[in-house]
Order: sequence, then C-alpha cells, then structure tokens
Amino acid sequence: MASHKSAIKRQKQALKKQEKNKSVKSMLKTLAKKVEQAIEAKSADSAKDALVRAMKAYDKAASAGIIHRTTASRKISRLSTKVGRIGAA
Repeated sequence: MASHKSAIKRQKQALKKQEKNKSVKSMLKTLAKKVEQAIEAKSADSAKDALVRAMKAYDKAASAGIIHRTTASRKISRLSTKVGRIGAA
C-alpha cells in the first residue's frame, strides 16, 4: 500500500480508470457479438445497424486510448468484411 499522499491518490485514480476501461472493453465485446449474431441470422439490416454502433464504439475507445488504434481498425475491418459478405450473398 502506498504511504505518500500523492501515491495514494494515483492508486485511487488508477483503480477508477481500470474499472472504466474494463467496462468499455466488455461493451466492445458485447457489440461485436451482436454483429456476429446478426450475421448468423443472415439479417443484413440489423447487422449493418449493429456494425455502425460497434464502429462508433471502437473508434471512441481507440481515441480515448483504451485500445490501440490499429486494434480498433482491425476489428472494424473484419466485422465490416463479414457484414459485406451477407449483403452480397
């Protein structure tokens, strides 16, 4: 446990940030799963809607530094490719 006042404060801040980041990452996974479920159901409209929500969330998380920007780009690219396949089929 930290003994200096500033170290105690930083530890509290780190825990808050960790909690927030964890919830955002969980939300990202949930949104990605919703896109996947819409793809499985072969519902192009709902898949596109879910994809737009997921893209927005991934971009926001990347700009906030919660995930790396290339990770966000890769996830968005893979999801949009899958959605594009059901739209074309």
